[in-house]
Amino acid sequence: MIAYVERILQDTDGELKPDHDISSISKFLDLQGSIESGGSTSIASKDFGCLYSSEPLAFIKPSGADDIARVVKAASRALHMTVAARGNGHSVNGQAMNDGGLVIDMRSTEENHFQLLTIDGSPSPNYIDVSDGALWEDVLTRCVSEFGMAPRSWTDYLGLTVGGTLSNAGVSGEITVCSETRNPELFFGVLGGLGQFGIITRARVKLQTAPDMVRWIRVLYSEFEAFTRDVEFLVSRKDGESFDYVEGFVFSNNDDPVNGWPSVPFDPDHGFNRKLIPPTAGPVLYCLKVAFHYRHSDQPSTVDTAVSGLLELLGFVEGLKFLVDVSYVEFILRVKQVEQQARASGIWDAPHPWLNLFISKSSIAAFDRTVFKEMLKDGIGGPMLIYPLLRSKLTTKVVE
Repeated sequence: MIAYVERILQDTDGELKPDHDISSISKFLDLQGSIESGGSTSIASKDFGCLYSSEPLAFIKPSGADDIARVVKAASRALHMTVAARGNGHSVNGQAMNDGGLVIDMRSTEENHFQLLTIDGSPSPNYIDVSDGALWEDVLTRCVSEFGMAPRSWTDYLGLTVGGTLSNAGVSGEITVCSETRNPELFFGVLGGLGQFGIITRARVKLQTAPDMVRWIRVLYSEFEAFTRDVEFLVSRKDGESFDYVEGFVFSNNDDPVNGWPSVPFDPDHGFNRKLIPPTAGPVLYCLKVAFHYRHSDQPSTVDTAVSGLLELLGFVEGLKFLVDVSYVEFILRVKQVEQQARASGIWDAPHPWLNLFISKSSIAAFDRTVFKEMLKDGIGGPMLIYPLLRSKLTTKVVE
């Protein structure tokens, strides 16, 4: 098989042509899954970012880990053959694409694994083994509806594959099981390794009992100093002494429907009262988003007291508070509603540039003055998220 692929590459000056190579490659790979032609019309030729496009040689739909290993091994022995793993294609700079190479459709393995586990001496199930190609939104709905459990942490957007979230795709050649204690060097290399160490085919996710409801709150700030003081205070508190979710965003101090005040409220009965904005406010304002989890069995007064007690510790602009009570699943899938609206309007298929930055605490005030208040004061036509991370939460693992 390898000799055949190398001969084709040599005969075509290093460029494989989908119109005459797909059937032959499919025959020699002998996969349990299937292979589709690539090209500019293939789903593998684009991603969510819509900034780049490519023409892959083939789009491979593996049946499982054996197929993935076979493809990667074959490509590694061929001349100039490359492989990329594609989850749900939510990358923004073409990371899941592979011009002239092979793209593996990890979504085709989504149903391979879904098993609840009880380990570490737990009295009840506390982990779930799930396929790399499963979407987090499917993990959520199945865990909650079938077991009343949920993963302990989430991304904002759940239309991502489990494997893609953990590794952003990958290239490898052997089927290997790894953990913190079993092949630890590979384990820590794969996590966040941008796919350069391995393709994750299955993940074990820690679970906790899922709450029933969420009190979802947004409060507004006119001063960056007060905003950062409060978010740092909240994330620094011990578990059980703060909100269950803390995030913030910056928006323009105007009535622009996308970048300004209309982007803040979510309670149709409680609009944004611009008269409450202090006259000293600058060109941008700051929104703190928090959530408090609770169960149906909790007394409403207990929830009210807990939420009010936390909000009383914060210095947001009085009167600029918005809240709703929603189900836990509805809250976790909150971005799904935005996606559905964007797809309906066509915005979802527009280019989506995206930039993530880590800013030190000592530099964040200067960043606000220069970037938010000057460069981006009119908005960017999309979200400008900002939230603190505790350095102690960033795991540093040295493997000797």
